[in-house]
Amino acid sequence: MAGHDHMGAHLSNLSRSLLRLHKALLDSERVSYERVHGRIETNGAFFQLVLGDAWFAWLRPLSQLMAKIDELSEEKDIGDRAEATHIIDSVRTLLTPSEEGNGFGRNYYDALQREPDVVLAHAAVRALLR
Repeated sequence: MAGHDHMGAHLSNLSRSLLRLHKALLDSERVSYERVHGRIETNGAFFQLVLGDAWFAWLRPLSQLMAKIDELSEEKDIGDRAEATHIIDSVRTLLTPSEEGNGFGRNYYDALQREPDVVLAHAAVRALLR
């Protein structure tokens, strides 16, 4: 039984860390977006952009993984450890900065270069992925 509690606790810690990382990335992208397009007037408008605008599209795979982790950590009994392990592996793979290439890794690399908050949140998540 203890194993399930441990996995549940681990997932909720991971979930909290990812939330912090996601917020740091959104804040960082908002600044970049506003530099190009001017101020986003309201949080509602910002939320619409995050959901719909191509600028923020690269963050969606992270949101999707976070939703999966939340679903899993809400389960009373994480019977399928394989699924939990798979999601944790997916997070590890996704959160790999890449100077070359494109997509998430490249955007993530740029955000890490730009924003100390992202670096701190990244480190906290990495520590939980060991």
